[in-house]
Amino acid sequence: MRRSTRARRPSGNARSKRLLAVVGTLAVFGGVVAVTQISSAQDRRTNKPRPAAGQCVEPSPGATAPTGGGSTSRTWQNGRWVRNHWGDGQQSVPECEDGKDGTVGTGTAIACPDVAAKLPQVPNRARAEVDRNLAQLQTQIAEADRRLAAEGNKGEAFIRSAILQPLAGKRRAVLDRITTAIDRVGPRPQGLAQLAECQVQPTGGTGGNNGGGTTPTTTPGGGNNGGGNNGGGNNGGGNNGGGTAPGAGLGVLANDCDESRLQPHDGFQNGNRCVSTEFGEVGAAANNPSLLITQFPEQVGQNQPFTLRVSTRNLVRDRFLAAGQGGYYVESSLLNDQGLVRGHFHTACRMLDSLTAPPEPQEVPAFFVATEDGRGGAQPDEVTIQIPGLPESGTAQCSVWAGDGSHRLPMMERANQTPAFDSVRIDVN
Repeated sequence: MRRSTRARRPSGNARSKRLLAVVGTLAVFGGVVAVTQISSAQDRRTNKPRPAAGQCVEPSPGATAPTGGGSTSRTWQNGRWVRNHWGDGQQSVPECEDGKDGTVGTGTAIACPDVAAKLPQVPNRARAEVDRNLAQLQTQIAEADRRLAAEGNKGEAFIRSAILQPLAGKRRAVLDRITTAIDRVGPRPQGLAQLAECQVQPTGGTGGNNGGGTTPTTTPGGGNNGGGNNGGGNNGGGNNGGGTAPGAGLGVLANDCDESRLQPHDGFQNGNRCVSTEFGEVGAAANNPSLLITQFPEQVGQNQPFTLRVSTRNLVRDRFLAAGQGGYYVESSLLNDQGLVRGHFHTACRMLDSLTAPPEPQEVPAFFVATEDGRGGAQPDEVTIQIPGLPESGTAQCSVWAGDGSHRLPMMERANQTPAFDSVRIDVN
């Protein structure tokens, strides 16, 4: 019999699974970094416009939404929009050719109550059916959003009669199935039918004002991008990395790309490049980001939808430069006025070929998405990630990790602080 998958204190076995997964993840996402601070959050430099990207290419595996939609989709959770950027914003060919950012709708989208957050503790015997129906609710919203984008200009009466009312009917049927599934093996949930009605809400744009899904106006790889000559160069490094760093006891080999034999990094996801962007601002230890997977299933079926709940602290989830569109490692890390990192977080699940040897790092995960919703702060809060299912049986490692606006793990004041990441193992039957 499966154990409950609601938020709980992990058992000894679950703690062991988490510890093993965390150790494996550090090898992939960790790194040793040199830190160069810039003066203040209010002192921003203006960069040259970046050159136009090259021709449109097919997205890499895992870069498109499971529903078949564009590079960005939205869900309405606890009174706010949660934007999921599939493949870190890598666009499909039609999106790229049309110059669109992949978001659904133009200024408005369908907002529905968050059913997963309102459910009582779901018995293990009902979990699979409940997860399937929760995924169906997300599919219904995506379909309604697409129709709103295509026909929303026909007026409020049309939207109400042709989009919102049929959607409410479909949601009632799914909510009835969820109620029945739980009622068979546990206490009957109350009030789910009240969550059927949805509405059209303004989206506040597509996140462009906060860097969401937009191409950054920078010149990646250049000497002045991120400060090769702005606070860097001779900042604490002798003559561009020569001499001895104060207190380090070692000669610094390099702190810029002047002597690198590699070509400059251009903002796209390519290796064998040298990144000249400064790391940027580092917060105080008490303000450094952290996160935790608070709810996860220990066992799922093959291709069975399921959810992860992720809680973040000290991460303002409002900054996303699409890596798939040239926003990778091009912007220095930024703090808000409260000294908190601005960025987003990533979620990935990959199948492990072995439990005794690290996985191949270049393999594409079975699931990957970057999430930003304009929320987050000093107090913990949660976001629900809907995973459409994993295609292979075996052991999955599902990980979440914070990123600044340009996808680096946020820096920390001290070397002995734990980075903002978490991992769990899930058996896929």
